[in-house]
Amino acid sequence: MKRRAIGMFIASCLIGTVTLMPQDLQAQDAKVKMAMETMESMAHKLGPPKLDGTDSVAGKEVPAIYFGSTKMNNNFELVDDVVKQARGTATIFVKSGDEYVRVATNVKKDDGSRAIGTVLDPKGKAIESIRKGEAFYGEVDILGKPYITGYKPIRDASQNVIGIYYVGYMK
Repeated sequence: MKRRAIGMFIASCLIGTVTLMPQDLQAQDAKVKMAMETMESMAHKLGPPKLDGTDSVAGKEVPAIYFGSTKMNNNFELVDDVVKQARGTATIFVKSGDEYVRVATNVKKDDGSRAIGTVLDPKGKAIESIRKGEAFYGEVDILGKPYITGYKPIRDASQNVIGIYYVGYMK
């Protein structure tokens, strides 16, 4: 009798977990999509995205990415404003050769500093979608930690991918 009760308890726990997990993931996905909309809207208000010249970010020379006349390199106002409204983390990446470099972020390194100058994982899940010019939503590892994320290409007036919008929440 005791074994049967324990077995039923375990089965109901498993059913409850499986039932709740998709809802949690859907809630996280909705949160990520809302944060992405917030970031895009705020960036759009600054003006159209473009590259103009180069700039040093954490000792690395990369293209300077702008929204209108506002340079994003080493400028944390947009990403911090997104986080004030949507929480989580936000980043602007610029395309530099075959890499995407964090030029404005509130993602932190282990030492607590902003992870500017670091690159999007060239073998990660997100880069595959970005290389196809598509958005990516899902779980990824960022600097050794799991996040529920959204990545979306930033396109210039000629529709070339010049960077990436990123939003995410530590899992």
